[in-house]
Amino acid sequence: MPLDAITIYALSLELKEQAEGAKIDRVQQPEKDVLLLSLRTRDGNQKLLISASAAGARVHFTEEKLENPAEAPMFCMLLRKHLVGARIREVVQPEKERLLLFRLTARDEMGDESEKTLAVEMIGRSANIILIGPDGRIIDCLRRMEYGGEGRGVLPGLIYRLPPKQNKVSFFDCDEAALHEKLLAIDWDGEWDQALLQSFSGLSPLICRELVFRSRGEKERLEENLLALRETVQAGEFVPILVNVDGAARDFSFMSINQYGERANIEHFKSFSQLLDAFYARRDRIESRRRRSRELMRTVKTAHERIERKLSLQRQELRQTADREEVRREAELITANIYRMKKGQRELVCENYFEDNCPEIRIALDPLKTPQQNAAARYKDFSRKKAAKEHLTVLIAQGEEQCDYLSAVLDEIERAETERDLSDIRRELAATGYVKKASSKKPDRNKPQAPLRFCSTDGFEILVGRNNVQNDELTFRLARRTDLWLHVQKLHGSHVIVRTDGVEPPPQTLEEAASLAAYYSQGRDAGTIPVDITQVRHLKKPSGAMPGAVLYTDYATVFAQAEEALVSKMKR
Repeated sequence: MPLDAITIYALSLELKEQAEGAKIDRVQQPEKDVLLLSLRTRDGNQKLLISASAAGARVHFTEEKLENPAEAPMFCMLLRKHLVGARIREVVQPEKERLLLFRLTARDEMGDESEKTLAVEMIGRSANIILIGPDGRIIDCLRRMEYGGEGRGVLPGLIYRLPPKQNKVSFFDCDEAALHEKLLAIDWDGEWDQALLQSFSGLSPLICRELVFRSRGEKERLEENLLALRETVQAGEFVPILVNVDGAARDFSFMSINQYGERANIEHFKSFSQLLDAFYARRDRIESRRRRSRELMRTVKTAHERIERKLSLQRQELRQTADREEVRREAELITANIYRMKKGQRELVCENYFEDNCPEIRIALDPLKTPQQNAAARYKDFSRKKAAKEHLTVLIAQGEEQCDYLSAVLDEIERAETERDLSDIRRELAATGYVKKASSKKPDRNKPQAPLRFCSTDGFEILVGRNNVQNDELTFRLARRTDLWLHVQKLHGSHVIVRTDGVEPPPQTLEEAASLAAYYSQGRDAGTIPVDITQVRHLKKPSGAMPGAVLYTDYATVFAQAEEALVSKMKR
């Protein structure tokens, strides 16, 4: 859900306490609409996340580690020039709207102090981050808009103006008498929560639904709830809560939410920054991964579909060769009875000595050909179908292997967590010929990564491959013959190596390694799945096989379930 004005007000109180007076040491832009400011505050170093995403515009302190692109965007470079070394003098929420202004004291090119402002507008699709100079003019912004409503433009060089107000009564400025008068003027024939939403600014759909839920269809009780909420806001009594519905994070708020009944599990947080970090962290990671991998996913899916279509045609051609033995028999029967035939004959009726009791058989002939030519045509058709069968069998096996490999790559892309993971996959696809190698003269800064490293509870090192090429590297070069190898059964996934150093690992280490194999596989969300375990010496790489493919023997099977908390705990 988007931040409402009341939650932003509660958040601004937190930011005033922690961010005012802080010095900006570093500016990063890990995503196209996300900034990360490294602040030196009274309580130590902290990271302030500023997002102008249409679905998740917000400002809060974060503990998430976000990966930066190889080259910083131009807007980030400009902010570094103006903001690094500046101090946050004041945090303001003008007119209690959905925006925050960070008043900054910075130094210009001449070393003189100057006042600048970083405006963060959190208004749905119009969300923006704007840098304003001491003269009130826009230096630059994340999203340039020639028209922003009521003659307001957001372009470099223009005077910055606040977003136009909605034609509603401000809930913050509405006293008891004005609130009562507004409620009397509302048409209550429709949905009550929609009527509140359209009448008062500052209230979100969630809060409107909650107020209506608590009123139980009584207008007097609804007015009492509104007045109680107003007193809570004025007193600054906010409680950061996360509402989990059916096991998934659904909403967050500054007050208790009862509308979901027993389906909801309410989780309390110490601060709104922790609340927003918890709510958006996993969702943003998934969305960022999808956005980054979309083009690569489309390329691999296109190649996979192309091979599937080719396989379908090849299988159809292979089915057409199924009667080759029957064609050969007809050729031999024609040859054996050629003394009884003459040119122009349309049919041969003879005994079929290929079957018991030699039943009579009828063979259609081409009347324009001699008996010898009819026999030769069938021998030629048999030879063609026999060669086609052999050739198509090889092609189909290769195509199925390629499809299986591309399915594994699609699973890798789904599980890729960083841009470097995707870069490794692109490099793998370029090596196997599915995408063109980059023709840029710039050096590739994203060098192949090392395998993921984990440490079991018993102290054993566990290595996990990030992609198919790394799986081969890990299994056949880095692993020792006595190390243990794990992989999910009959599904795509990473190779997992347990470093044994000649010692048999305890059962708990094997359970944790199996859980890692399940987590980094296609069956991550499939519950309990089988995982095969064997020593590396029992593995073999098939000749000419695609990256990641192995054969293994002498294995045992255990059942494991992917556990994200365990993965985080074990990760180095």
